[in-house]
Amino acid sequence: MTGYGAYDKNIKTTESPHETDAAVLEHAAQVLIAAQTLMAAKEMDNDDDFFMALNYNQRIWTVLQAFAAEEKLIPDQIKANLISLSLFVDKQTYKAMSENDPTKLDVLININRQIAAGFRSIPPAEEKPE
Repeated sequence: MTGYGAYDKNIKTTESPHETDAAVLEHAAQVLIAAQTLMAAKEMDNDDDFFMALNYNQRIWTVLQAFAAEEKLIPDQIKANLISLSLFVDKQTYKAMSENDPTKLDVLININRQIAAGFRSIPPAEEKPE
């Protein structure tokens, strides 16, 4: 299962940037769940899919971290929380990789789903008439 290209696919089907962010995080959660299930059932031919799923999720969080660090419109407290959370995701990712433990993905899946739900609760920006 590959999760690459999720932004391209979802940009065309969502209504707002927040919905796109939520869809990408939810997709990453699904990629992690699939890897976790296969790894737990020992159905993976090798660990590459497990590591690819973790790498995919971490790349998304790297983008979120960079965005939070540079975005001027985000309140400082939210910015700090998002950066802190992305650093936690990094640590949890490294832990899952080093221990090769599919149960370590539970927290990453939960974080993705919770943040996706938060993005979905942000009302879309009002369109301005031209």
